Amino acid sequence: MRRLSIFNVVSLTIGFVFLYLPIILLVIYSFNAGRSVAVWGGWSTKWYSSVFENQQLLAASWVTLKVGVLSASVATVLGTLSALALARFGRFKGRTLFSAMVYAPLVMPEVITGLSLLLLFVSLNIDRGFWTIVLSHITFTMCFVAVVVQSRLSSFDRSIEEAALDLGCTPFMTFFRITLPIILPAVISGWMLAFTLSLDDFVIASFTTGPGATTLPMKIYSDVRLGIKPEINAICSLMIAVVTVTVMIASVMTKRQEVERERAERLAVAGR
Repeated sequence: MRRLSIFNVVSLTIGFVFLYLPIILLVIYSFNAGRSVAVWGGWSTKWYSSVFENQQLLAASWVTLKVGVLSASVATVLGTLSALALARFGRFKGRTLFSAMVYAPLVMPEVITGLSLLLLFVSLNIDRGFWTIVLSHITFTMCFVAVVVQSRLSSFDRSIEEAALDLGCTPFMTFFRITLPIILPAVISGWMLAFTLSLDDFVIASFTTGPGATTLPMKIYSDVRLGIKPEINAICSLMIAVVTVTVMIASVMTKRQEVERERAERLAVAGR
């Protein structure tokens, strides 16, 4: 077993401190009793109570969660189908164009994506609001799901599907009983990635939003321009908690799926 050198340990420590120290400080200062975010005034949870009394923050948080769940769910379905098309259908006509269209948002600056979607909605005379944000987030998160699922399909053992088809399963049944359970960890990971990107987005949402559809990042940005309020630290800490719990649940589900898949493979080998 290769031992870690001092250089590697120091590099990892600096990297983790750089990544997580600001988050830890944000959570700590969300319990600051003083109004100033730069001066520690003792421990208190009053700012969390203040968050639940701030209707604007609650409304923005609710809009963000709804947009995230809806856009991530639709993007997961479309991204999974796109990955299946790219991984299973070989060199079909128009593959290059289709692949470029699927992966374009990966390298496209968010400003250009947001402006393009804004011009599209204006040209189609679509009122901007909640649903235009959802459509925009589906557009730029679907490609991330496709990348994650396609990477799993590239190492998929097609003989399992062929065996199911030989035993009388239809292609539809084979997908839902064989293929989907095996690639489910990748699908869940893709959904989590799409959900997190949707929660984090500010640029695209600011281009495609309308009256009554303010997301939490937009609300935080507008408030921070006037000075950082203690409620901002509290609501951000709550969002961190939501994401952390969601990731933990997804990790447990993924682990269970992996255990069940390995058990099924051992039973299949024993049955031979």
